[in-house]
Amino acid sequence: MPLAHFDGALAVVTGAGGGLGRATALALAGRGATVVAADVDLPAAERTVTLAKSVGPGGAAYRVDVSDAAQMERFAAEVKDAHRVPDIVVNNAGIAVAGPFLDTAVADWERILGVNLWGVVHGSRLFGKQMADRVEALPNKPDKPNLGGHIVNIASAAAYAPWRALPAYCTTKAAVLMLSQCLRAELAGSRIGVTAVCPGFSGTGIVDHATYVGIDEDGRERVRRRGNKALALRHYPPEKVAEHIVGAIIKNRAVVPVNFEGRLLHTLSRVSPSSLRLLARIPIPQG
Repeated sequence: MPLAHFDGALAVVTGAGGGLGRATALALAGRGATVVAADVDLPAAERTVTLAKSVGPGGAAYRVDVSDAAQMERFAAEVKDAHRVPDIVVNNAGIAVAGPFLDTAVADWERILGVNLWGVVHGSRLFGKQMADRVEALPNKPDKPNLGGHIVNIASAAAYAPWRALPAYCTTKAAVLMLSQCLRAELAGSRIGVTAVCPGFSGTGIVDHATYVGIDEDGRERVRRRGNKALALRHYPPEKVAEHIVGAIIKNRAVVPVNFEGRLLHTLSRVSPSSLRLLARIPIPQG
C-alpha cells in the first residue's frame, strides 16, 4: 500500500551528504517529511539537515558507514529510540569501481560490496524489521489500514545493462535490484512497499569519487574529465532523479528506470539482451 503523502513522515536517507542522497532528502523534506540524514561524512550530512530545515521540518544527522554491520545496528536502534520507526528508508549510499575485472583487486571488491550491497542489506534488514514489527503491534482498523512503510533501494541502469568497464559496479547493482524484488514479495503482507530505482547517467559526483583500476594516474584523470564532461552534456541533475523516487513511493512502484537511457536499456534488457551484450564490449574511452 503506497504512502499517499509525507506530512509527519520520518524518512531515513543514507549517503545523504551530497548528490542524489541530499536531493532525495530535500525532496522528501519539502513535502513534509522529517529527515534522518546518514553519511560517512558527518559535516556533509549536517549541511543536508540545515538545508532540509529551510524547506521542511528538518531532521537529524548521523555519521554512519553503511558497510559496517555494528554501526548500522547502532544507527537503527538510535533512530528508533531518538525518533521512532521510520516510514521511509532510502538506501542510497553507493560507490563505483571502474576498470577491468582482472585488474580489480579483492580489496576493491570488498569495498564496493560493503557499501553498494551490504549497505542495502543492512538498511533493509534492520529498518524493514522495525516496520514489520510496528505493523504486527498495531490494530488494523478497516477504516484506516496501517501503512507499514516504504523502502527504496538505489540500483542503477547498470543493474540490467552489463559493461566490461564496470564489472564490480554492475554486479552490485544487479544484486540490489534482485534483492529489492525478493524483499518486495516478502514484505507485501506487512504493507511495506519496496522499490528499486535505476537511474541512467546523472550528475551525482560519482565520477569524481570512483576508484579506477588498470590505468595509471594520468589515465584516471583523463577518464574523470571525460566522464564529467559527458555528465555535464547530459545535464540530468540528481533533483530530477529524486522526483522519480518521490513518485515511486507514492505509487508503490516495483522498479523505476530513470531518464531516457535508463528506460532504453531496461527495454533492451527485456526485448534484445543480445544487443546489450554487444554494447557491453565498449571500453572506457581514455583519450
